[in-house]
Amino acid sequence: MSDQMPDSAPQFLTVGDGEAAREIAMLVRPAKAGNGAPALVWLSGYRSDMSGTKAVELDGLAAELGLACIRLDYSGHGLSGGNFGDGTISRWLEEALAVIRHVAPDRVILVGSSMGGWIALRLAQELARQGGPKLEGMVLIAPAPDFTSELIEPNLKAKERKSLAERGYFEERSQYSPEPNIYTRALIEDGRKNRVLDGIIETGCPVHILQGMKDADVPHAHAMKLVEHLPADDVVLTFVRDGDHRLSRPGDIALLLSAVKGIIRSSTNRQMPV
Repeated sequence: MSDQMPDSAPQFLTVGDGEAAREIAMLVRPAKAGNGAPALVWLSGYRSDMSGTKAVELDGLAAELGLACIRLDYSGHGLSGGNFGDGTISRWLEEALAVIRHVAPDRVILVGSSMGGWIALRLAQELARQGGPKLEGMVLIAPAPDFTSELIEPNLKAKERKSLAERGYFEERSQYSPEPNIYTRALIEDGRKNRVLDGIIETGCPVHILQGMKDADVPHAHAMKLVEHLPADDVVLTFVRDGDHRLSRPGDIALLLSAVKGIIRSSTNRQMPV
C-alpha cells in the first residue's frame, strides 16, 4: 500500500528562540477535499523518525482514506536540526505541539510509538489546558510514559550513575542500531517534570493500546499500569503474545491500522446527530 506513494518534500518549522531555535522537519499530507475526518498525527519513539515502517504505513492509510496526516522528526532526529543530546521530553513536546498548531487541523487522532506514547499523553494534557484541535482518539504502540523514572532510573548500574554524575550522560548498547543509546542527566531530570503516571490521566477520548508480551524494552506490565491511570476513558488494551517492542511485522501493522480505523469510526459516530 504505502510503498506506492513516495513521500512529499518535507517542510521545516523553526521552533524556539535564540540559541534554542531549531528547524523541525515535518511531512504533511493534506486531506482530500471535503473530508472532515480527524487528521492523523504520528509521534515517533526515542531515536526513531517519521520515515519508519509504522509511520509510513499510517501515512498510507491516510492516503487511502483521504485523511490528513502529520508526521514530524523531533530535534536531533531524522531530518530535523538540533542536537540529540539537548533533547528532553519538554523540548520534544514543544516541537510536536508547535507542528500541530502550525498545521492547525480542527480534530486530531494521535498515534504514538514507545516514547511517542508519552508525548501523546502529554499533548492531550496540553491541548486540554491551552486549547487547540479537538482530540478524538489515541492509538499507543508499546507506550513508554515516564520511562526515565519508571524503567531507567530504578535499573541504573553503579557505573551508569557515575557516568551521569561525571559526564552528564551514560551510554547503553542498542539492539536496533550500531550506535549506542545515550541518556542524559537533562533528559532524566526533565522526565520527572513530565510524569503522567502519578495521578489520573484524563484524555477525554478513546484510547487503544497495542503491546507486545515479548517486549524487552517496555514490559507489558507497564501498559497495564498505564490503563490503571486512565479510569475515565474508553480504553482497549490489545496484547500481542509474541510481539516485540517494535511491533512492525505485517500482522502487527494490520493490528495498528485496524486500531486506527476503529478510532476513526468512533469519531465519526460521535459526530453523527442523535
